Amino acid sequence: MIMRLLLAGAFFSAALSARADEAAVRRVFEGKLRGSGAIETVQKVPWGDLYEVVIRSPEGPVIYYVDGAASVVIVGQAFDAKSGRNFTEERQRKLTAVKWDSLPLQWAITSKRGDGRRKIAILSDPNCPYCKRFEGDLATLDDITVHILPYAVLGPKSTQQAKAVWCSKNRVQAWNDLVQRRVEPQAAPDCDTPVDKLAEYGRSLGANSTPTWFLESGERYSGAMSLDEVRPLLDQASPAKR
Repeated sequence: MIMRLLLAGAFFSAALSARADEAAVRRVFEGKLRGSGAIETVQKVPWGDLYEVVIRSPEGPVIYYVDGAASVVIVGQAFDAKSGRNFTEERQRKLTAVKWDSLPLQWAITSKRGDGRRKIAILSDPNCPYCKRFEGDLATLDDITVHILPYAVLGPKSTQQAKAVWCSKNRVQAWNDLVQRRVEPQAAPDCDTPVDKLAEYGRSLGANSTPTWFLESGERYSGAMSLDEVRPLLDQASPAKR
């Protein structure tokens, strides 16, 4: 069944007279990129007469759509009009996914409750209000392992605080006291910390907002989603062992 789409964004012409195929679409884009990125993939989408083109830019993957005649390029997001399902967002998560084992969890502030079966890793700034809300909600869940990767990107104060937390005897308590209760860490920020390395790591991933977080499946999300939304994602990514 062909799903109707809501397509938001800008439109511009791509001159081709023949019916499109992947090679033709690739040629159109290669002529228009002008150093702004490299074509990663071109493929037909399963919903409607469109092709998906993924451009790998310095900020990460960018998705475009091309109509079946290769006459129009669509910049924006594609939704299922009935359910509201965001096809572009789902694809973006696949494209930005990482291998869980590749995450630098040795640099994480890790807490575990219950059997710890549900796993999440969060790039978090100590002065990010959305991080505070998100981590506060996660604190109400049982059977979860939370890896906080101090991603101090909101200014020098965040960097100093994150380093002081890392130098604390109880990093979990120091982080939670700072983020949830605004209690400053008492340790001097003069020990060897991974804070600067994590800033470089996050930038290499194109993580331009906090919180940016990863499930055990490797899928990446941004922002403070509600607990009702996050719980099923956690359960799906880290199912209970039988």
